[in-house]
Amino acid sequence: MSTAIISHPDCRRHQIDKLHPEQPNRIDDISDRLIASGLEYSIDHFDADDVLNTDLLRVHGVSYIRSLYERIPHEGIINIDGDTQMCANTLKAANRAAGSGVQAVDLVVKGEHQAVFCNIRPPGHHAFRDKASGFCFYNNIAIAASHALTLDAIERVAIIDFDVHHGDGTEDIFKDNDDVLFCSLFQHPFYPFSDPVPQHENHIKSPMAAGEGAAEFKSLVLDSWIPAIESFKPHLILISAGFDSHRNDDMGHINLDDPDYTWVTEQLSQYTNNEHCLGIVSMLEGGYEHGVLGRSALAHIRALAKL
Repeated sequence: MSTAIISHPDCRRHQIDKLHPEQPNRIDDISDRLIASGLEYSIDHFDADDVLNTDLLRVHGVSYIRSLYERIPHEGIINIDGDTQMCANTLKAANRAAGSGVQAVDLVVKGEHQAVFCNIRPPGHHAFRDKASGFCFYNNIAIAASHALTLDAIERVAIIDFDVHHGDGTEDIFKDNDDVLFCSLFQHPFYPFSDPVPQHENHIKSPMAAGEGAAEFKSLVLDSWIPAIESFKPHLILISAGFDSHRNDDMGHINLDDPDYTWVTEQLSQYTNNEHCLGIVSMLEGGYEHGVLGRSALAHIRALAKL
């Protein structure tokens, strides 16, 4: 079974202030690096589907979705909050981003691919059921997980978030769901200033201090995440793949390097070879430094493809 990438030109249509870090060229940075490496030609590619209302409504409220559509500007840009901006085509991009995760889950569950990377934007892990925040409108990873749990083959899902910012929206959405294991690295204290102490049995919070790097990261993965995954026995692993924990990304102060993304992906990929786990779906979250994002994502995708 091969590895696939899902993306869509609509994800570039979310055009916001040119000084905002979450720009369309993030997608191109990854695509260009794949082409330059030659890996582009060893991986299957799919255009992202639009998200269906049934999938969207498992996570987000009707009134929230309606409010987003009511706020679409006819021209220019509006601020949803201090970090999150919307243009006329933002929800076209968000619909493709959310739809890609559902599509990726189906590719894995049908046995067509063992790993899928969604090269999409806007990101999703700060979106709550009824609130956009932190560049996020729909919680892409939560929509993918919620869809997966409706399928006969999936009873338990693990979500692994190695973005430098805590996936607070994802945590809140699944706070009462024992069928979801949520493991999250994040710099602390740092946006979104989450409580570092987990409030739920199936949530593992892994705060890192500014300046910490590979040694601390590997310890938390081996000491906390891996035992939890082995005990939980997920049928599917989902990754909120944020690459802003890289030492050269100015959005954070965690000192990971390209090989660390290879390493953690290899650690997670080992579970796709057992009788329980069908595969991995990884979705782009953060990562904002040109060149660094492409290199980090390439390391991650190469490891997903086991190349």
